[in-house]
Amino acid sequence: MRIRIDGTDFPGQRPGAEADALRLGNVHVGVQRKAEVVDQVPADAASATWSFEVSSRDIDGALDVGGPWVHGRPGARFLYLSWGAVNQDGFAMFRRAKLMFTDVPTELLRAAHEGSGTLVGRVGLTDAAGEPICARVHPPAIAWAVE
Repeated sequence: MRIRIDGTDFPGQRPGAEADALRLGNVHVGVQRKAEVVDQVPADAASATWSFEVSSRDIDGALDVGGPWVHGRPGARFLYLSWGAVNQDGFAMFRRAKLMFTDVPTELLRAAHEGSGTLVGRVGLTDAAGEPICARVHPPAIAWAVE
């Protein structure tokens, strides 16, 4: 199954001390594959798109997803968008956002599983305090569709 995450409203795009600190700290966000954060984008980017494949299978009428991009146990699977400072030692993660498959409407997940299109999650990456979004991201903060 193909998945695409479209990120907008980056916290480093905003004015103020928090955004300045993100830019000066060389903060990036990327999607987590196993323990590695890949496809990193600076916190002041205009937008980002992450695309990848996950496995999906029907188990007794329920869909389960898996693969190196997927975290969690069956029934509680999710994707991570991870924030960190990029420095000479690599990527120093300091927070993550969880995008839960249980928040994807069943009909959309099934349509993507059956090959009717790509499962797309659109998410703003700044929280109400103006900081990088983190913790579990619930709709309407993320909107799911199949395209």
